[in-house]
Amino acid sequence: MIGLSLYQEIQADLKEVERELYRYVDAPHPVLAESSAHLLKAGGKRLRPAFALLAGKFHNYSLDTLMPLAVALEMIHMATLVHDDVIDGSFTRRGIPTVKAKWGDDISLHTGDYLFARSLILISSYEDQRIARILADVSVQMCQGEIQQIATSYDLGQSSRDYFYRIKRKTALLISASCQLGAIAVNAPNQWIRALKYYGFHLGMAFQIGDDILDMIADEEELGKPVGSDLRQGILTLPAIYALRYSPRKQQLADLLVERPKTEAEVKEAIKIIRESGAIEFSFDVVERYVAKAKRQLAVLPDVPAKDTMTYIADFIRVRSF
Repeated sequence: MIGLSLYQEIQADLKEVERELYRYVDAPHPVLAESSAHLLKAGGKRLRPAFALLAGKFHNYSLDTLMPLAVALEMIHMATLVHDDVIDGSFTRRGIPTVKAKWGDDISLHTGDYLFARSLILISSYEDQRIARILADVSVQMCQGEIQQIATSYDLGQSSRDYFYRIKRKTALLISASCQLGAIAVNAPNQWIRALKYYGFHLGMAFQIGDDILDMIADEEELGKPVGSDLRQGILTLPAIYALRYSPRKQQLADLLVERPKTEAEVKEAIKIIRESGAIEFSFDVVERYVAKAKRQLAVLPDVPAKDTMTYIADFIRVRSF
């Protein structure tokens, strides 16, 4: 698991979550079991279960209480990844073949559906109806974000406001819910639940903008997928939106962005124009502002080790390169 050292406060418990994930994705059908396990073996930061556990550390922490939630959150995230790979036509993720690449679209879609359905069973074990209600609402909004992304591909008229609307639903809300629900599950005070909710939201926004920056500047081996993947699919992210407005070569960039399919040379030239426009620096500044907002939410929480860990995670997201 990438970045596990960040979670020293919950490191042993996250390993238990990982074992439970492998147990829970098992399926009677061997292909479904294999495809689900393949997705797990690809690794990941396990941000969502980590945030649920850390939020629980502020009040009456119990791994038994939080385990179903932590596993369900990661399975929902995994379901969105496998569906995204079908929609995006992605053949690698984190440097290994996707479920789509190994088993095709049909198995991929059913794998995603299976993981999501399994998460519903886990969530049903909680008596507090807020947990199921919040996750249901977030799941609906995640779908809306994905549909908006598909509907606006190659649309050069998008604003930064449109972009923020999309990433809020695509990424930030599930991270926000992870923090919020971890606190709800252990019956934390409402003031703390609210603070953790908004910490997760601001950090989720920063995380996705950081991802979109990395798509322009990262080393492909570290990133685990080709640089410029968004541009190839006609997805306009914050750096591209900025460059379309402020670059001296914005017309040339516009002509490149609407090309489909794009050659490697066209993708590289588009990235060059975006990088020369100051868009990367601008986008990093936006990440910094969201991280600062997230860290301010921690001020109302008690001074326990989890608070330091959540501060470190915010700083990691601010400077990460993968």
